[in-house]
Amino acid sequence: MFDADMTACAGIVERGDPDRFAATMAAPVAARLKLFPIYAFNVEVARAPWVTQESMIAEMRLQWWRDVLGEIAEGGPVRRHEVATPLAKVLKPDMARRLDAAVEARRWDIYRDPFEDMTAFRGHIENTSGLLLLAAARALGEVDEASVLKAGYALGLCNWLRAVPALERAGRVPLVDGRPEAVRALAEEGLAALSEARRLLGVPRPVRPAMLAVWQVEGLLRQVLREPGVVAEDRMALSPFRRRFGLMVKGVMGVW
Repeated sequence: MFDADMTACAGIVERGDPDRFAATMAAPVAARLKLFPIYAFNVEVARAPWVTQESMIAEMRLQWWRDVLGEIAEGGPVRRHEVATPLAKVLKPDMARRLDAAVEARRWDIYRDPFEDMTAFRGHIENTSGLLLLAAARALGEVDEASVLKAGYALGLCNWLRAVPALERAGRVPLVDGRPEAVRALAEEGLAALSEARRLLGVPRPVRPAMLAVWQVEGLLRQVLREPGVVAEDRMALSPFRRRFGLMVKGVMGVW
């Protein structure tokens, strides 16, 4: 049931993550009730480092969410909050423990240090986007983790490339190597991960609504593959018709 907390979660996702909001609205209502709290949690964690210029306060905001995950993992009472309360109802304790790495990864946004190397960069994508998609999928049923994590990695790479211009304007160094050939290689890497995820076919039908979140990934990464300059020029996007039609088809057919 969409009570006040669930309505608040949906609103947070709609404002902070419109693509995941659209994908969730294409899912059955029963799935939305489990996906919106997880995605609202992600929005709240992702924006925590950006709502203040004080690194100490940003660290405290992230720690607050780590504490929420700890309470869920322990299986005891969870603090009252419009996102934390419904999150505790849909997130499994072991998944709450694993999502701690996703919150920890967001500390990168607080500071201006570049990634040490590609291993650190890939770890960041895996711990944020990969674990988030896994949490969403597992809220709907049992899954093959390998396929979901690979799909989540492809989604994370795609979203990261879309965010590059904004991150650079904010004084961050989002890419280890920003040359066009390196950007193209990232697109190839993301497409390979998505292809491997689909090949594994480890996502049963009840879980597929969570996988709708990847509906744009292939089209966007192929755009980068053809023209890597779209990343730096902030032109990485599908047409409105292609976005709507693609999501509608995938939602109706139950594919991703």
